[in-house]
Amino acid sequence: MRIAFMGTPAFAVPTLDALVAAGHTVAAVYSQPPRRAGRGKALTPSPVQQRAEALGIPVRTPQTLRDAEAQAAFAALSLDAAIVAAYGLILPRPILDAPRHGCLNVHASLLPRWRGAAPIQRAILAGDTETGVTIMQMEAGLDTGPMLAKAATPVAGKTAGALTDELAASGAALLIRVLANLAAHPPVAQPEDGVTYAAKIDKAEARLDFTQPAPAVECAVRAFNPVPGAFFEHGDERFKLLAAEVVPGSGTPGTVLDAQLTIACGEGALRPLLVQRAGRAAMPPAELLRGLTLPPGTRLA
Repeated sequence: MRIAFMGTPAFAVPTLDALVAAGHTVAAVYSQPPRRAGRGKALTPSPVQQRAEALGIPVRTPQTLRDAEAQAAFAALSLDAAIVAAYGLILPRPILDAPRHGCLNVHASLLPRWRGAAPIQRAILAGDTETGVTIMQMEAGLDTGPMLAKAATPVAGKTAGALTDELAASGAALLIRVLANLAAHPPVAQPEDGVTYAAKIDKAEARLDFTQPAPAVECAVRAFNPVPGAFFEHGDERFKLLAAEVVPGSGTPGTVLDAQLTIACGEGALRPLLVQRAGRAAMPPAELLRGLTLPPGTRLA
């Protein structure tokens, strides 16, 4: 098939690779424009743009697809389909209608649960035991289009980083199976029951709320690993909590309970397994406490 691929973050790269490996003709790759990143704030192409350029595929990075010139350039590609994976720009009707088979989206949830921008992190935050990927036909609504296929996977204590990698691979494989036989995957309307929305993550959400039950706090630790990084503060210092386990314990929420840095929560307690101080490598609590005094009774915020 003659395809345009539209994606931006690392999650989308396996899908691009799978399309090329399966022998599809990728006429163009669309990605969001380079952003300033790193300590030097240099303009940095997205992971998808970098991969497409390495593959020798033409890359387009429009600021918007709403103007007539961008829409005409897209239509001129004479596509069989457009494949979208975490692109980040709204596709107006002329773009959706241009390819012969329309635009297909690789979405990282089991729709209709977790429509929207941050489905993987929201699934972990909610304590979902299962999530997955859905291949859907795109329409004007926010992830409302009919579904062509789904593949489920257990959450099973995974971090957002690990789950993102797993779903990226799963979504790429599922898409290739769908494209190999579109007739065997007729679109099915999403049910009206079970709709939830995965709002974009605000960095302020990453501050751990120890008044919550310990299992909910542990979910937050995993949901914000690797970014933006769940954290607590003591004095004027911020500590990222990268891994933790739920353990028995009680006390005023946010209070250090023992020499292992166990922290009281609204219900139960949380024992850190991997902590990171600003500008330093991640370390287990025992190593952290060799150079820092956080005795039992210390209140963390």
